[in-house]
Amino acid sequence: MSELKVTIDPKEVGMNAERLARIDSHFKDYVDDGRLPGHHVAVARYGQIVHSSTYGMRDSEAKLPIEQDTMYRIYSMTKPITSIALMMLVEEGKIQLTDEVSKYIPSFGNIRVFAGGSSMKPITAPSRAPMRVWHLLTHTAGLTYGFNYYDATDAIYRAQEAEFAKAFPHPTLEQVCDNFASMPLVFEPGTSWNYSVATDVVGRLVEVVSGMRLGDFFQKRILGPLGMNDTSFYVAPEKQSRLAALYAFDPSPAKKVRYGAIENQVVTERSWDSGGGGLVSTAADYWKFLQMLENGGELNGVRIVSPTTIDLMTMNHIPGNKDISDWGRPMGEEVFYDGLGFGLGFAVVIDQAKTKVACSNGTYSWGGMASTAFWIDPVEEITAMFFTQLMPSTTHPIRPFLRSLVYQSITE
Repeated sequence: MSELKVTIDPKEVGMNAERLARIDSHFKDYVDDGRLPGHHVAVARYGQIVHSSTYGMRDSEAKLPIEQDTMYRIYSMTKPITSIALMMLVEEGKIQLTDEVSKYIPSFGNIRVFAGGSSMKPITAPSRAPMRVWHLLTHTAGLTYGFNYYDATDAIYRAQEAEFAKAFPHPTLEQVCDNFASMPLVFEPGTSWNYSVATDVVGRLVEVVSGMRLGDFFQKRILGPLGMNDTSFYVAPEKQSRLAALYAFDPSPAKKVRYGAIENQVVTERSWDSGGGGLVSTAADYWKFLQMLENGGELNGVRIVSPTTIDLMTMNHIPGNKDISDWGRPMGEEVFYDGLGFGLGFAVVIDQAKTKVACSNGTYSWGGMASTAFWIDPVEEITAMFFTQLMPSTTHPIRPFLRSLVYQSITE
């Protein structure tokens, strides 16, 4: 079993152990008062772990504690892995970021844009520009999520996806993406930002270009080589005792409640792999992925991508170097959008002062729907991650508080 243990005295890398301990005292309260079931948090500087701790339960009802090998639904923290997979194929000359998506998924050749009306009687118009691969990676493709509640297109997604599920109880990823292509876009590709199903479409691109099912590509090219042996789209029976329970927020009274409706989705093999949110992982496994990113695409002699690819992925790709709050629909899983741009699969800090949270410009990050999160700061060389299982991720301001608590522990 891989364990995340402290590997260096924090003072050796310019941090203070007593100040790092504030992380534990802060989040202990979240567990003790019932806001969270439990958590695992880890912090590193210069590639050395300076803080790693667990507290609380992976299953509150059964009184099973968080362990080093506890498995978590990482939801949208799947997206960076899918984005890396696509960029591996770019590196191999098999696909270009500027390619039209319809070159690989023909149904995206007939996209239409919402132009008015209602979700019941939408008015649409043909898109004036094609959807390109980079639009998907940056969430500027004009797609959306049914769980967004912004305008009629979100409602169209909710209704049509429900009908699709009835008609195709065991769909392929090809069928899922063809359904996405049949729904109107929120806006013309490349003209705004909206958190969406785009990374699931990226997963389909990986399948088409590689000739492999997404989960098989992950296993052969990323998870296996990095030794991420507990990361997959499906939790096998022999590992299910390690799977954390899933909770949701109940506002009255404010507490966590067991989310049984979707808790067991990951213990049944699905007919398609969600590159946008389907993986289950452990803290130790995801740490390996983060180490690979921080090391410029390589870990323990295994190179996944080039450092130049990491650089390209972690710069702001929003036109005019604007941030999401100025240029997009600031919804989804991040707690703040001011000062935050978006790269190829990652949110990127472009204006630290505007974020009002301590961290360097160039810090890249993302999180998951069940309140998991990570970030990598290439300036201070800080890496941090937080694992728990509470939906939605916006219930508590975990991410900004964690950032403040990590950065206040730096002494030099």
